[in-house]
Amino acid sequence: MAVHDSVSLQIPVRLRAVSGRARPVGSITRGTTNPNRLRRCDRWLAGPQAWRLRGGTAAPIVVDLGYGASPITAVELHERLRRVRPDVEVVGIEIDPERVAAAKPLERPGLTFRRGGFEVPLDGARPMVIRAFNVLRQYDESYVAGAWAQLQSRLAPGGLLVDGTCDEVGRRATWVAVDSSGPISLTISLRLRGMDRPSDVAERLPKVLIHRNVPGEPVHAYLADLDETWARQAPHASWGARQRFLATAAELAERWPLTDGPARWRLGEITVAWDAVAPATGPPRH
Repeated sequence: MAVHDSVSLQIPVRLRAVSGRARPVGSITRGTTNPNRLRRCDRWLAGPQAWRLRGGTAAPIVVDLGYGASPITAVELHERLRRVRPDVEVVGIEIDPERVAAAKPLERPGLTFRRGGFEVPLDGARPMVIRAFNVLRQYDESYVAGAWAQLQSRLAPGGLLVDGTCDEVGRRATWVAVDSSGPISLTISLRLRGMDRPSDVAERLPKVLIHRNVPGEPVHAYLADLDETWARQAPHASWGARQRFLATAAELAERWPLTDGPARWRLGEITVAWDAVAPATGPPRH
């Protein structure tokens, strides 16, 4: 099922189902997934974002939206987050009923699966986190604002939408964090060993940015500066890629509003404030 609303990044509107509200909103994705593919984002949710799960007395709900042909990412998410909050409720949501049926035997206390799409059907409950990885990548860029708006409307107070993309085995990942006010940051997470240059992650940018990696766009300038700084810090390579990346991030922080520090940088992870890399006004240039 396709979504026909045409939206701009400046004027978000909600996506609607083509044939009425009763049907899931969105399209069936390709469904490619692998064990540990989303471990980098899981680690971030269980680290810098753990405060969102620990607050309050009610069990927080975390949604793995569009988990794909295998429910393994939802299973892993539950295993990792219950170390932070034992009573966390992880809900895997998929638009394909066959995928949901295949996942049902894996249900257990704190982990359930149900059919749905961008409407996030939770019987009136509101999730603290919605993770949508490799989902919007398969839509046109014009759908992003509407999808974000609909997902934002489903969040609990203080909740977070994570719109991300990664490669098939999770060695390169990026994600945009979106709260009720809008996007707040862009995170890049890389396997440092064997990495040529940080901008190799460009092909895994979220849909909202992937077509913006061209001269004149802020995200292009950011990646170019990241590469140049990585090159300048080559002398640190004798102590390993981790030390080189730490030095790279420390220098980059002098020019860009990074929101994290060495504890995350040593993992190959770096987060910058959204305003610094947000798309320039107007349609993307190809």
